[in-house]
Amino acid sequence: MAASEAMNPADYIKHHLQSLTSVADVTHGQGLKNIADFSFFNLDAIFFSIVLGMLGSYFLYRGAKSATAGVPNRFQAAVELLFEFVDDMCKSIIHNDESRKVVAPLGLALFVWIFLMNAMDLLPVDLLPTIWQGMTGQHHALLRVVPTADLNTSLAIAIGVLLICIYYSVKIKGLGGWIHELFTAPFGPWLAPANFILNILEFLSKTVSHGMRLFGNMYAGELVFLLIALLGGGVYASGHIGLIDPFLIIFHVIAGSAWAIFHILIITLQAFIFMALAFVYIGQAHDHH
Repeated sequence: MAASEAMNPADYIKHHLQSLTSVADVTHGQGLKNIADFSFFNLDAIFFSIVLGMLGSYFLYRGAKSATAGVPNRFQAAVELLFEFVDDMCKSIIHNDESRKVVAPLGLALFVWIFLMNAMDLLPVDLLPTIWQGMTGQHHALLRVVPTADLNTSLAIAIGVLLICIYYSVKIKGLGGWIHELFTAPFGPWLAPANFILNILEFLSKTVSHGMRLFGNMYAGELVFLLIALLGGGVYASGHIGLIDPFLIIFHVIAGSAWAIFHILIITLQAFIFMALAFVYIGQAHDHH
């Protein structure tokens, strides 16, 4: 959809920041009834998350399947370099050999999956929504294509990391040992209530910051792309070729290209940071206090 289709800039941005949901009222822009509403699902975030997860799994499968003892091709070499990098990082943080057999591949999967979800931000902002609009026949059909720019997705992955941390805490220390640690660390058994509250707050704060960091960066990047898209929309909305139009066209192309190149670094860095923090949190679950 073009920015000039009976939309002012505010409506254009608001439209692109709305998700395709399972509830008709929300889908048609009537808004949520509460801040946290669990009665609906963001269908676009779920769809693209699953598709990109399958795509990432296929890439890793092909890399493992094509592995040979001889000279590797470029794709195999890239996968091997990525795996060695992730494995070395995992070894430096998690010192339990048995745990690393699961955590290292998990970190690799997280990195590839989050990178692919972040990379959807590099597509033209109106490309997939326009295709979806043509498929459904709906005017101004809603579709958000960057799953990690949806807080539900980033927090869901962060909660998954939290559950893995709890699993390894129980596995390494035993259920009794983990519960004992919740009430005795860091101030000793005499301050058991304070210890428990502090440990619960630590779990919550790490999980929220883990997910919010990824969401915040990708949401901001999505917003910048929308603002740049409005520059191009302004050229066609003017209805004539004036002195300002060539400037807008040139500035739109330069700004879009520059931000896309810089954004490649952002999407890679955010995937790396999320993976690294997952290793750190899981490694902390192995420590005894």
